[in-house]
Amino acid sequence: MGYKEEYEQKLVSADEAAKIVKSGDWVDYGWCAATPEAIDKALAKRTDELSDVKVRGGILFHLPAIFEREDAGEHFCWNSWHMSGVERRMISMGVGYYSPLKYSELPKYYRQYIETPDVAFFQVAPMDAHGYFNFGPSASHMMAVCETAKKVVVEVNQNMPRCLGGFEADIHISKVDMIVEGENPPICELPAGGEPTEVDRKVAELVVPEIPNGACLQLGIGGMPNTIGKMIAESDLKDLGVHTEMYVDAFVDIAKAGKITGARKSIDRFRQAFAFGAGTKKLYDYVNDNPAVMSAPVDYTNDARTIGAIDNFVSINNAVDVDLYGQVNAESAGVKQISGAGGQMDFVLGAFLSNGGKSFICLSSTFKSKDGVVHSRIRPTLAEGSTVTDTRPQTMYLVTEYGMVCLKGLSAWQRAEAIISIAHPDFRDDLIKEAEKMGMWRRSNK
Repeated sequence: MGYKEEYEQKLVSADEAAKIVKSGDWVDYGWCAATPEAIDKALAKRTDELSDVKVRGGILFHLPAIFEREDAGEHFCWNSWHMSGVERRMISMGVGYYSPLKYSELPKYYRQYIETPDVAFFQVAPMDAHGYFNFGPSASHMMAVCETAKKVVVEVNQNMPRCLGGFEADIHISKVDMIVEGENPPICELPAGGEPTEVDRKVAELVVPEIPNGACLQLGIGGMPNTIGKMIAESDLKDLGVHTEMYVDAFVDIAKAGKITGARKSIDRFRQAFAFGAGTKKLYDYVNDNPAVMSAPVDYTNDARTIGAIDNFVSINNAVDVDLYGQVNAESAGVKQISGAGGQMDFVLGAFLSNGGKSFICLSSTFKSKDGVVHSRIRPTLAEGSTVTDTRPQTMYLVTEYGMVCLKGLSAWQRAEAIISIAHPDFRDDLIKEAEKMGMWRRSNK
């Protein structure tokens, strides 16, 4: 039997696919741009028939249809591997929870540790001539999901970009139980963000001069990494490489400016490797069938040993706040979950292993709360309940608009002095007083 005949045999409606979900099931919704659309709407129609259905996924662009009803929490429970603003709202609604992780380990979680998915629903690119459906810009952990799920159902979207990979970027029709032809909506876009702030520009001006020709880049998401990316695109840097967790619009700008060749990469030469991508249509058009990019599983892209094998690796990420010990919180405000750990720790560790590598944690020195009060992002200690994303010995460079410091090898009092030196001037005296109470301030300190 040919692939076309097999396709016709496995083709079902979204309603038929949704019928295989039972109360108590674990259902996987893929990841980011691969989150199902038509099947989600079909499953929502069955809400009254179901209870205790536990759904896994992450980085939602919009509220899934199964959670639109006020009583959704009585039927479905969302378990997020990495949170978006939508998922923060779901937590406040009482229908969602964050699942702590070290992102590079996620495929192994599926293969060895967590409950086997009863059903996996996710969007894919159309089948090719060899019978393969491409995961689009979401290879991440999808092969591990497919290998462990009891039932695999793909939702074909004609608009899904086909992302060429090194491995684990596609699933063969023989491994698929059902095929749904979706409504072909545009792939959900992640806004590129507004114009950079003055703080973003000042931080970028400190970081970009630290990047040498031939460096390999990893950028996180947010205003500061985006601003740094724009400045790189406008710089004289050349022969840059890309090896990143998340592929963002900034990389497209840098590549189109002729700065990325990958010629000096020691592995995956000439290719921009990533675990997943999310951005505007510009990004999806760029990665589609592009041999210059490489969609790969996250246990490869984020493995510190892989990162460490690439010379002059430069990792650039954000933080919510840091304390005088050098502990970095990049995911919560006290007990309130804002984002997720993602792969920040992986890249901080990997950059240190890299010959000539550097990792930068970038943040504004202050933020303004809803009541208009200005607070320091540099704190004596992290707020009670805040998550330590990067432990104090892992942190390398910290950067605010007031400067850059490297914490590697510094004692407690040296760290306190260095970190306070890049705090907003209005908060430095109070931080010094707190450092004294904590026994972290020497008389010889400046």
